[in-house]
Amino acid sequence: MAFQPDLPAYLSRIGQPDISGGPSLDTLQRLVLHHAQAIPFENLNPFAGLPVSLGLRDIERKLVRERRGGYCYEHNLLFGAVLRALGYTVDDLSARVLWNRPDDAITPRSHMLLAVRLDDGPRIVDVGFGGQTPTGALHLLAGLAQDTPHGQFRLLRDDAFWRLQSRVQGQWRTLYRFDLQPAYQVDYEVSNYYLSTHPDSHFVTGLVAARPIPGGRLALQGRDYAEHRLDGPSTRRRLATAADIRAVLRDAFGLSLPDTPALDRRLDALP
Repeated sequence: MAFQPDLPAYLSRIGQPDISGGPSLDTLQRLVLHHAQAIPFENLNPFAGLPVSLGLRDIERKLVRERRGGYCYEHNLLFGAVLRALGYTVDDLSARVLWNRPDDAITPRSHMLLAVRLDDGPRIVDVGFGGQTPTGALHLLAGLAQDTPHGQFRLLRDDAFWRLQSRVQGQWRTLYRFDLQPAYQVDYEVSNYYLSTHPDSHFVTGLVAARPIPGGRLALQGRDYAEHRLDGPSTRRRLATAADIRAVLRDAFGLSLPDTPALDRRLDALP
């Protein structure tokens, strides 16, 4: 039986239980923003040695019922299923991440994003890119700076490829490169296996969490916790103990943490 998301539970999870009616750009923008703000990006499962399932029932249970977060595949697979259930036409895509790399770097197709078809053209949607997650749906138009609740983004076209950029401290920085060729579950499963189990994967070796909030973004990398404000300076602090990290994940990110001794061991061992 095909998966059908529990829409009331999902909409309650993102704080938008009143969403109804047919698919529209306004509704899409609301869903993108509130999903990103309610469900954090985090890698606690691979960091603690726990599996990452891409089965939609497993993702829904984890992100909605267990009040956890996840990384790109979990976020965007669930979000795509929700959009389809609401009547949107959605294409699954994949991207090569270029964040903190040269624009011409050759990287694997290790990221998932969505293209949502609307009457006036497709919108690029990505609710799972960590600290630079766009909190708005982006019109697939080349060179146009597009405002979102958390800063500007733009799309650049290079022949058959597109690059997504965000404006960071006045400079345009590339997040990833993608094309419009459809991707499939099997493509994501292969990459997910590497990202969640390989000893060199940064999701296995380090701890990351990110969440946009009204007026800013929260970021955790290892023991370093930062609160970035859109209209003011950032605040940063070093978390000394595993209990401090757990408290930030619980209180700032709103996460219900996995109950496993492996997580505490990994938190204690963070440099």
